[in-house]
Amino acid sequence: MAGKGIKIVAGLLVAACLAGNLGLGAYQISTNKNNAANVNSFIDGQLKRQAEEEKKENEYKEDGFVVGESYEIRSTKEISDAYISGDDSKLSGKDKETLELAKKVIDEVITKKCKTNYDKELAIYRWMVENIGHGDSTVIPKPGTSENAYTPNDVLNGGGAVCVGYATTFRMFMNMLGMDCHIVHNDYHSWDLVELEKGQWYHVDVYSDAGNAMYRNFNMTDDVCSSAGHEWDKTALPEANSTKYSYAVQNAKYLKDIYKIPKTVSKMLKKKKSDGVYYKFKKKLSDKQVESLNVMFNYIQQVTYNGDYENYSINASWYDDGNDGYVLAVFVNYYGSSNDNNSKKSELKKEDYKKIDKALEAAFGGSYDTYAECGNDGATTVTEEITTSADGNSGSVDLGTQITNNNEAA
Repeated sequence: MAGKGIKIVAGLLVAACLAGNLGLGAYQISTNKNNAANVNSFIDGQLKRQAEEEKKENEYKEDGFVVGESYEIRSTKEISDAYISGDDSKLSGKDKETLELAKKVIDEVITKKCKTNYDKELAIYRWMVENIGHGDSTVIPKPGTSENAYTPNDVLNGGGAVCVGYATTFRMFMNMLGMDCHIVHNDYHSWDLVELEKGQWYHVDVYSDAGNAMYRNFNMTDDVCSSAGHEWDKTALPEANSTKYSYAVQNAKYLKDIYKIPKTVSKMLKKKKSDGVYYKFKKKLSDKQVESLNVMFNYIQQVTYNGDYENYSINASWYDDGNDGYVLAVFVNYYGSSNDNNSKKSELKKEDYKKIDKALEAAFGGSYDTYAECGNDGATTVTEEITTSADGNSGSVDLGTQITNNNEAA
């Protein structure tokens, strides 16, 4: 209707111009007719482009789309609606179970301190990263669940989730908490796009962060999401360009001396866990400082190639701070034990592992220490290292080139 209104108004304006100049010569009348035709042609072109964009948006399929030729994105609207209304009478038995499982998580993590949508989103994100493992992480899945969980029911029942499982579960939580959320996808990957404030959308890829340093794929803009290797149809979904709730921007600390970065990274490596630090600068970095960062990060990355740090990878990224400046994020990813974010918390205690040791020794001989081999804290060790980015390419990144390119963009 708005498009038709534009065309009608434009037509009336052209008609008024012609009517007010009836005394003009034939040449001038002809010129006015040509101008009118040009105006109408322009409007028709604009309307056609608008219609094509609307058609493309309407054709975007979220629920029912199959990722990786195996995992269907399924609607959870009935579950979130039941939570909001307090009426679960229309839910199936399985959906009622999913609702109860989700309620327990919300009651656990959404405290009185969670006053904003961002607070609630962050609490859910942290819970999912810390409590859900990747697919194929268990030998025997829990009865009734899949080791490659792609529905919230399987995910919340303890299945190792694939990306669709993370995306649909996160969307369900966001909808239950009153936030609009879309699942973004391509043929091989899926993640979420959540609206925290009116018109302020953010990309969140919980699946990718569950196997790496936290917050690397949390509340990204379109530009950051693209640079992280994600591919999607940008014309079909709302634009994400706000940095207000970017974790990197919110948690960045001013850095006066760039030569302190290697010492900081060294301390991070000794913690034997995935982590990240965020730096901002009061002044734009000089060419000399950028070159120094290039050299430092190239050599820092080489440190992970030796025996002491072979279970690590190091990445750096630039984030737009929304004020014509940039934040430098440094991520250390640790894959050496169950302490990383891709591990599932275990209910087994030390005495349980001792019983397992005795059973194995009695059956096969030898000596076993399953408690220590599972990471001392008893969590399930994930043997498959996550070394690929969202686009499936190698996780190796030329940090120096990345820093140069982003600093030039500033």
